[in-house]
Parts: sequence; C-alpha cells; structure tokens
Amino acid sequence: MKTNMAPKFSPILTAIALAIASHAACAAPVFWTDWTTSSNTNGFTGNGTITTGSSTVQVTYNNPQGIAFYNTGGGTDYWTSGGVRNNATSPYTSALVDNIPTGTDIIALQFAGNQTLQFSQAIANPVFSYVSLNGNGYAFNQNFDILSFGNGSANDTCGYWGCGTSSKSIVDLGGGNFEYQLLGTGEPHGTIRFTGAFDTVSWRSLSGENWNGFTVGVQGTAAEVFPSVPEPATLALMGLGLAGLGFSRKK
Repeated sequence: MKTNMAPKFSPILTAIALAIASHAACAAPVFWTDWTTSSNTNGFTGNGTITTGSSTVQVTYNNPQGIAFYNTGGGTDYWTSGGVRNNATSPYTSALVDNIPTGTDIIALQFAGNQTLQFSQAIANPVFSYVSLNGNGYAFNQNFDILSFGNGSANDTCGYWGCGTSSKSIVDLGGGNFEYQLLGTGEPHGTIRFTGAFDTVSWRSLSGENWNGFTVGVQGTAAEVFPSVPEPATLALMGLGLAGLGFSRKK
C-alpha cells in the first residue's frame, strides 16, 4: 500500500537496493535448469541443476498432486515456435531474456494444487517459462513481471500449440497477504520473471488441465549478480526496508 511518507534508508540499504535495481534492468543470458532425475517422494519430486558461470545450483521441484509427464532430454521439443528455435522471435525471449530454454527439458502439469521450487543457494532474478497455459492459471506467492508471450505478431511468433495472451491479477487474501495470478486466453506460451534474490518460489495451479508445462532459469546466483547483497537470512530481516524499492524475497 502506498503512503504519503517517503521511506528512509540507511546508506547500506540504499547501496544494496541500487545494486539490485541496476542489475535487474540489464539483459543477460539465462542459465536454464537441466532436469535430470525424479522420484515419487511426496507425490512427485524432480531434481535438476543450474550451471552458471562459476556455480552449480541444485534445483528441487515438488508437487504432491503428481504431474502429467517429465522430460529430461530427447523427445518432443515444446520450446520451438513453428518447428524452429529463433531467439529473435521466440515467445520465451525478450529484452531481458536472451535465450530460449535449453534442450527439451520440461515438467508438464495436470492437477490443481500447490507446488514448490527450492534452490540450494539464493539465486538472482529467476525466470519461469511456460507452455500451453490454456484452461488453467498459476497463483504465485511472489510478484512477477510478464516479459513475453506468443501472440502471433510479426516480431513475436506463436508457441508450439498456438497463440495466446497472458495477464496478471493481484488478489488480496486479507491479513496483508496477496497472491499473484498468471492468467491467459487462447494458448499462452511465454516467460515471466521474479526480481530479486530467492531460494524458494511456490505457486498453485488454479485448475486441472492436461497438460501445461514449465521450466525455470536464473540470471545467476545472488552472489554473482548482487555482490553487495548479504546472505538470505540477513535479507529476510531487511525485507521491510527494501519493499519500497520493489525488492522481494520469500520469508
């Protein structure tokens, strides 16, 4: 909620916020998850790695409801547009995302319900690309920006299953809690981004639909992208002070 009083920041907090803002605005290659193994632990658990310029981050996805299918390589490439990969016109790329998700790796969803991504260390500005989000929607616990989607314009080709639009709806749950819904019409294929440092992102599939899919990538680790930012435990304590500048992190 906006107020008439401008927030006050210490020099240290201001320096951290400026570092985050300057890095968040820069286009950069995305390091995508290489999904590798899975188990039936707590419904479905998928494991993968993100290899950045100097780090390896372990990624764990859990969905207690189960999933439709899991592609760790080979098979159909659902990240193509018109049967090809073209970073210049893909529905997954934009001024902030240079490259299409790597390979054919994808997690395909089928059921309504909650799910979670966990990272072995804090990562910076995660991006979330999705395929065929028709007849469904996702409600995240963090705010996000819609960077791109395939609407069939001259500079923006459709996705594998067709064209569509994406929009965001912010729902007030009461008690100071909100959820941020990614919605669509037609056959939305696109990319959203969360700005800041995260070690967990949770969301809810709004309805059952067989199927819609996703993968996740990062700009880098928080230490690589935000060199002045303290460890996540300290960031949590500073969350309120940085909220006025658009910084967010899971509690």
